[in-house]
Amino acid sequence: MGARDLLARGDFDFDADSVEVDDAAVLESLEPEVREWWVEQFGEYVPDNGGLFTPPQKEAIPLINEGTNALVASPTGSGKTLSAFTAILNELFRREREWDEGLDNSVYCLYVSPLKSLANDIHRNLEVPLSGIAEKMDGDPSVRHAIRHGDTDDAARRKMLEETPHILNTTPETLAILLNSPKFKQKLESVEYVVVDEIHSLADGKRGTHLALSLERLENMVESSPTRIGCSATVEPLSDIADFLVGCERSDDGADGDAREVTVRDREIVDTRFVREFDIELQCPTDDLIDTPRDVVNERFYDQLHGLIQDHTNTLVFTNTRSGAERVLHNLRERFAAYDEDNSGCHHGSLSKEARQSIEADLKDGSLDVVTTSTSLELGIDMPHIDLVVQVGSPKSVASLLQRVGRAGHQLGQTVAGRVVALDRDELVECAVMLKKAEEGFVDRVFVPEEAYDVAAQHVYGMAINDVRPEREVRETLRRAYPYRNFSDDQFETLFRYLTSDYEGLEDKNVYAKIWRDENDPPDGEYHYPEFDVGEPLIGKRGKLARVIYMTNIGTIPDSFTCDVFTRGDNEWVGDLDESYLDTLEKGDVFVLGGQNFEFQYRRGSKVYADRTSARPTVPSWFSERLPLSYDLGRSILEFQGDLLERFEKRGKPAVRVWLREFPLDENSVRAIARMFDEQIRYAGPESVSTDRRLAVEVELDRDEYERHYYVHSNYGRKFNDGLSRVVAYRCANAANTNVSVAVADHGFTISMPLNRKVDVAEILRDVDPGEVRSDLRAALDGTELLQRYFRINATRSLMILKRYKGYEKSASEQQVSSEMLLGFAEGLEDFAVIEETYREIIEDKLAVSAIEDVLADVQSGDVTVTQHRVDTPTPRAFGLATLMASDVVLAEDESAVLQEFHDRVLDDIGGEYQDAGGASAVE
Repeated sequence: MGARDLLARGDFDFDADSVEVDDAAVLESLEPEVREWWVEQFGEYVPDNGGLFTPPQKEAIPLINEGTNALVASPTGSGKTLSAFTAILNELFRREREWDEGLDNSVYCLYVSPLKSLANDIHRNLEVPLSGIAEKMDGDPSVRHAIRHGDTDDAARRKMLEETPHILNTTPETLAILLNSPKFKQKLESVEYVVVDEIHSLADGKRGTHLALSLERLENMVESSPTRIGCSATVEPLSDIADFLVGCERSDDGADGDAREVTVRDREIVDTRFVREFDIELQCPTDDLIDTPRDVVNERFYDQLHGLIQDHTNTLVFTNTRSGAERVLHNLRERFAAYDEDNSGCHHGSLSKEARQSIEADLKDGSLDVVTTSTSLELGIDMPHIDLVVQVGSPKSVASLLQRVGRAGHQLGQTVAGRVVALDRDELVECAVMLKKAEEGFVDRVFVPEEAYDVAAQHVYGMAINDVRPEREVRETLRRAYPYRNFSDDQFETLFRYLTSDYEGLEDKNVYAKIWRDENDPPDGEYHYPEFDVGEPLIGKRGKLARVIYMTNIGTIPDSFTCDVFTRGDNEWVGDLDESYLDTLEKGDVFVLGGQNFEFQYRRGSKVYADRTSARPTVPSWFSERLPLSYDLGRSILEFQGDLLERFEKRGKPAVRVWLREFPLDENSVRAIARMFDEQIRYAGPESVSTDRRLAVEVELDRDEYERHYYVHSNYGRKFNDGLSRVVAYRCANAANTNVSVAVADHGFTISMPLNRKVDVAEILRDVDPGEVRSDLRAALDGTELLQRYFRINATRSLMILKRYKGYEKSASEQQVSSEMLLGFAEGLEDFAVIEETYREIIEDKLAVSAIEDVLADVQSGDVTVTQHRVDTPTPRAFGLATLMASDVVLAEDESAVLQEFHDRVLDDIGGEYQDAGGASAVE
């Protein structure tokens, strides 16, 4: 039966013959019962959609029907996940009806998601098409599905062996375990489809690397190569992520093992990322975020937020920290009688599973007027009643903005409504550019980690545990995974040397071999495997407990802990710090805890020792909580600043305001941004503003504190600035023969040293050879807390330190103690895989070394100039950096006072006047 015939049978508010149906061929490719169910479910959307399917469905379903690998990139709520399952369910129901014995008792489709909640939600949502289609076939659902992850109990696992799901929902970690499960792995030999949901959230980290290797190990087991389908809402570059999804085929070329041709498997890209309508705007409670009292700003913000919530059905409010989500909900309930525990809630990762699931259930049925959250609801459950998303502060990337705002208007044909509220002057510029870029279809790039030794160690161990196998098979399997496509023979030797414990003294440290590696003996030899040629290099497992160690210790998500802080003199406990906060601390750094200042001295395991001090803080309290600005968005901000300066120079402030009104900004935001740059230019000149062609450095002599501050306006994001600041600080300390302090933010960094020491930071930036950055960073990391923490994480991932062994579970703090005992020894070993991976992960993934090399190459070539100028007080664009180093900033009120003082000095210098849009003079 054709599309129009089916539509004519339905009870819809349109004439079936009059509506456009441009995708009838897609519908007719489906089985009759699937067609009927689809029209009943989605027929009402035909007039709005130009057919029966959404754009991603129109393109993806035919591709999956043909067995073509595909990456489906489309906004949240556009039906991309259902596009994958429709083609798969269609095929499974067809086989169930046509095959005499029906479907085998094994898995045909793997659905892999980054979150258990997302897997649970998809699991529930599959019930609808499964039962609906089965009803059309006059029977119970014969296509089974189940969920398997870390929380699945033993009884459910045993049941899956007896009655195996045809569709298995799981996570990357559980899939790796299933590949080594003696019984269940046989159930995976029939897999024909792999669906990877929210692939962007996996690809940029080691969970994605882990999954890529698992999929190649699956390739070794299955009867035919599975069709791979990736789903993502916001991702770039699409080609790289598609390659990451499908992996590679390799051909050896001659005797040199490194001379190979890399061929990515065939795949198609369904790019329908911008098919939804967006209604987004940046709002600011005032056009003056410095001189307006903080309580007034807060009052206006909550009044605005209350109004938005009341004007909408269900509102989701994102903040950038868990504490922020709690605070916003608390203040809403305190200020307005309209909110209580029955109609409002909070959702984040620190809450219990039961509390989160309760909020998720209420969101699904639309019973909550407002929910506040941090990042925990970016992905996952379907929230069909959300019609507004409010983002408080900058989400730091266009991809994150689109992911969060995309939670609104989750029904077909609805407009995505989002409001971003800026409460900080630096974030005003950031958000203005972000929203404009979002409207233009820009998405930040995802960077895939390359050649991680720790994840490779887990999977080589897993392969050896499953069976003795040729070494060439192990090499081929790893190199088919996209992150290891260029893994060299030298790197394999480093990996194998670690896994075989081929280092003198290593076993004395209780680090034992995971595998053996040898040539196959002749038939009369002690170790002969008849299925392999004599002399062929083989690998196998070492140790009777190998499988147990593997099954209980693999995974990539690091354990974390809080560190107790004690004073050195009297051993008094003064509070605790999240260990990630220690990444930025070096001996002598000052941090704030409980309203008091402490100078960091050292850490032993989970204990931090510090001295009370009156010195200023050098590391902000929020450093480890906030998301970092994306590098690509940072570059876009610099381009924006260049364009803005051109307009100031040619036509002045009125032209800038007119131009800014082309952005999705409210009038307060327009006036505040124009005012800030007007003051900046009048005070320090246009050359004080960094652009895509200029890197500006300003020098302030702080005679009160007897310090010299260098503000480097490198607006490339905190990862970039964390890396570059370490290189510059390392060279400054050597050049000036003194200790230097560093403070890092998204829009730049500060280097401080005693007033009687002086360096030319601009000249240092001009002189850094891009080829020396990696070695400089490696030297700068020596002995740091950052190195110690990441060594522990990588030693645990590499199974050098076992989290679980013989019934004992070692806590993260105990792992840290073990790693500190091993670090010095490991650093003395040549090309030791765990040390090499620790430096690689920090330098490449955490400190964005490739981006630093690119920018410094532009400096060397002259494409980017470096300017340096003296100022008596920080410029407006440096206010945020300067407050990081201000001696009297402890609380938010203190920061406001310091900002106001900086602002007053600038206004005194430039005359204190600002011309508003109407030409009137106003003292700011």
